[in-house]
Amino acid sequence: MNSATLNICLNFAQKLFPQNCYLCGALAGRYPVCTDCRTDLTLHSTAACPICAYPTAQGEICGQCLRHPPAYQHTVAGYRYEFPADKLIHALKYQHQFALVDTLIAPLLELASVASRPDAVLAMPLHPLRLRERGYNQAQLLAAAVSRQLAIPLLTHAAIRSRNTRPQTGLPLIERHANIKNAFTTDAPQVVGKHIAIIDDVMTSGSTLHSLAHSLKLAGAREVSCWVVARAVLK
Repeated sequence: MNSATLNICLNFAQKLFPQNCYLCGALAGRYPVCTDCRTDLTLHSTAACPICAYPTAQGEICGQCLRHPPAYQHTVAGYRYEFPADKLIHALKYQHQFALVDTLIAPLLELASVASRPDAVLAMPLHPLRLRERGYNQAQLLAAAVSRQLAIPLLTHAAIRSRNTRPQTGLPLIERHANIKNAFTTDAPQVVGKHIAIIDDVMTSGSTLHSLAHSLKLAGAREVSCWVVARAVLK
């Protein structure tokens, strides 16, 4: 049994038996995060640009989206990317803490009731080399859970990351756009005429989401939206 499979089994068992909160260590019942710590998770502000979810005074479209409209039309964001949400996302992404998925997608499920319902959801792809190193794609876990909870079809082979780019973290904004340009290839028949929601863990500059959305639009997608667990705000 490999480490990923073992952790899936362990996290499944944690859902059946009382466990300690991942953040504070207190008893959390059958949940991986206790009630008090879940309350500490900062939901993303409702006063935000409807296109990229960047905070704006009255929820108007931000200047960046007006000057350079991205390939996606709308963004739904659950949490602000700050402590403790960032710690939970990091734990899912790098520490095999799969039991955190339901906590992370909870606000997305609530926001789905007021968002335009997509025809299908699609996880942000990892390049095969990166996937081999990590062993799993955290965005795929999130997308599968959203698909299951909302009964929306999940596309598993509609797009691939065809270029192994440098990690976006730490790159200046202008380099992020260049780094991720033309990094994706899309299977047209699966997306033609459809509204596709891209599921990802964190949105920072939006460059990666824009690149994938651009590929989907070129392949014939009618509309592309972004559903992200957390929205980071660049200082």
